[in-house]
Amino acid sequence: MSFKIGIIPVTAFQQNCALAWDDETKIGAVIDPGGDVPYITEQITKLGLSITEIFLTHGHIDHAGGAMELAEKLDVRIIGPGIEDKFLLDGLAEQGARYGIKARDCTPDRWLRAGDVIKLGGADFEVRHCPGHTPGHMVFLNKALQFGILGDVLFKGSVGRTDFGDYGDHAQLIASIKRELLVLPDSFGFLCGHGPGSTIGAERETNPYLNE
Repeated sequence: MSFKIGIIPVTAFQQNCALAWDDETKIGAVIDPGGDVPYITEQITKLGLSITEIFLTHGHIDHAGGAMELAEKLDVRIIGPGIEDKFLLDGLAEQGARYGIKARDCTPDRWLRAGDVIKLGGADFEVRHCPGHTPGHMVFLNKALQFGILGDVLFKGSVGRTDFGDYGDHAQLIASIKRELLVLPDSFGFLCGHGPGSTIGAERETNPYLNE
């Protein structure tokens, strides 16, 4: 197994849609296809990948807005996020109208729960629940690879937004990070939903939101 990960920035939000695949078999998955579906499919074709599933970390439009369209094009299932984000996925078309982004409401084929194990690029990733940015936000961790996909929970030098009216919760987000992520080794690397990745050690030492 030769795990590979590729980043495809999509939409005006420059969200890090990701492709994860086994470089030997070319079998892979898409994580958080927020939009620009023709561009995503073009990259999949260029890499010669066979996509088997789409995974969502959470229900915001910049992460899930293109999921239904891409699932239909590729004839694959949508998995995740946690069922707590159903209200967000049910309102994607409305969110899109506000931001000028083409989107469709999304109905996953399966919801994720903490402790589930999913297959990304031939590797097993553990699912952990990290609410705060959204109620059903999930992160995907592989301890053998020392690598995780964290969506909008933790960023290089920052954390996910929580100013979302009745469902964002900053204290809950920080608690999620400390409980699920800061227990990981300093060398553990991660891809986040926007911008460059980092390591747990770098964020533990320098991230101002974790040292409040």
